[in-house]
Amino acid sequence: MSFQVPTHFVQAYTTNVEMLLQQRGGKLLSTVMQGSYTGKGAKAVEQVGAVKPVKNLGRHSDTPLISTPADARWVFPNDYEWADLIDDQDRLRMLIDPQSGYVQNGVNAVRRAQDDEILQAFFASSATGENGTTSTAFPAGQQVGVNVGGANSNLNVAKLRAAKKLFISAGVDLEYEKLFCALTSNDHDGLLNEIQVTNLDYNNKPTLVEGKVTAFMGFNFPLVEFNDASAYDAAATMGGSTRLVPAWCTTAMHLGMWNDVTSRVDVRPDKRYATQVYVKSTVGATRLQEKKVVQISTTG
Repeated sequence: MSFQVPTHFVQAYTTNVEMLLQQRGGKLLSTVMQGSYTGKGAKAVEQVGAVKPVKNLGRHSDTPLISTPADARWVFPNDYEWADLIDDQDRLRMLIDPQSGYVQNGVNAVRRAQDDEILQAFFASSATGENGTTSTAFPAGQQVGVNVGGANSNLNVAKLRAAKKLFISAGVDLEYEKLFCALTSNDHDGLLNEIQVTNLDYNNKPTLVEGKVTAFMGFNFPLVEFNDASAYDAAATMGGSTRLVPAWCTTAMHLGMWNDVTSRVDVRPDKRYATQVYVKSTVGATRLQEKKVVQISTTG
């Protein structure tokens, strides 16, 4: 094998990865707020709390001074990498094919990194305060228990109703906000067992014909197998015998991009001059508002 990788191979691989990412980014990417950053950390948003006005008590009365609560949410980057070695000249030519395994693996690695970062941020403590050194935990009041709708039950309509009630009671504007609920295959199967989901008297989508549940009760359902520890680090905290299913609205979560994707193709002299393909993404996520995220416990 030549000690140099043809330049057009390198360019084609980078173009293919970037093109496919634009066409189909992470499954959760379009469901959250986004921003681009540099440095070791960034202030994702300045938050101003709600205030209540007071009634005018009469002419020339004192001006009421009502303190406005303020806070900030911070996001910090994490690097995600994937690499593989190509030791055959014929396989090297696969780099210029956007459908090849090497291109697809690079794209999928970045997609999972983006989704995994968002998943881990749903219920983790958020960095808050002036410098991001304060920790704000996810509140117990935003949780739907595993026994709602049945003892140790799978995802069901009763749990979706309970989650929606929490959003409404928190003042979430459902006329403006779009609701999401990430499903594993087990949670999706749980909804397929619900008469209200599959019966056209309740749901105008032919669920049983299509074989999948995409939306119900105002929730949209991206399918993410976050219970798979081989694919997602989030499985350590969200997976297991009892899954922690996130429900949220778009303005609840934020994904910061330090480096959407970097791809390289290099010869490795230390690996018998095999060619290495490499993809890296640097992202960070945080929860912006506790009242706009609900944790639903499911099993089965």
